[in-house]
Amino acid sequence: MSGTDPSGETPAAGRRRKPRTPRVGGGDRSRQGGAPSGAVPEAVAAEPVAAEPVAPEPVVPEPVVRGVRLAVDVGAVRVGLAASDPDGLVATPVETLARDTTTSSGTPTDVARVVAEVAARDAAVVYVGLPRHLSGREGEAARHARAYARRLARLVAPVPVRLTDERLSSVSAHRALRESGRAERTHRSVVDQAAAVIILQSALDVERAQGQRSGEPVGP
Repeated sequence: MSGTDPSGETPAAGRRRKPRTPRVGGGDRSRQGGAPSGAVPEAVAAEPVAAEPVAPEPVVPEPVVRGVRLAVDVGAVRVGLAASDPDGLVATPVETLARDTTTSSGTPTDVARVVAEVAARDAAVVYVGLPRHLSGREGEAARHARAYARRLARLVAPVPVRLTDERLSSVSAHRALRESGRAERTHRSVVDQAAAVIILQSALDVERAQGQRSGEPVGP
C-alpha cells in the first residue's frame, strides 16, 4: 500500500518533531558567524573611544590701572611716540625717533629712548601699533612690529606691552595733518607721532568702553 512503508508504520510527515535541547551557554552561533548572540564583535569592542575636546583656557582681561599710557608707531625709517595723561583722557604727541637699524649688538637707540620715556613717565602700559592688512592678515610690517614689541617688553618688564590694531592709522594721521593746515611737505617729520596719537587714542577709547586694556599682551 502506498500510505505505509514496508515496516507498516505511518509516514514521517505525520510524526511530531522532537524539540532540540539548546546548548548550555552556547547561544545561537548562526547569526554572528560563530559568535554567541548578544556578544559585542571584537572590531567594535576594540575601537578606541574619542577623547572629549578640551576647551582653551579663557584669556583673563587686563584691568585698567591709572597711569600714563605710551603708544609706539613702528615704521621702517622712523618711530612715532605718543603719551597720555595719568587718567587716560587725551593722547598727545611726544616725538619722532629715527629708526636705528645699524646696531648689531646691544639696544638700538630708538628702543632705548622709548625705554627711557617709560621710566621717566612711570608708564602703566605701552601700546605698540600692529599694522594689519585691511583683510586682517599680517605681512612684513606686522612681523617687524611684533619683533619690536617683544624686544621692548623684555626691557620694560614688568610694565606690560600690548599690540593693538593700527590699520589706516598713517592714512588718518596724514588726513588730520592736512585738516590742521600743515603743508604736505612738512608731514614727514611729524606723521609718525601723529599716527602714534591715533593708536593711543583708539586704545583709550577701548579702555573706557570695555573697562580693560586694548589689544593683545606681549610676553617679555
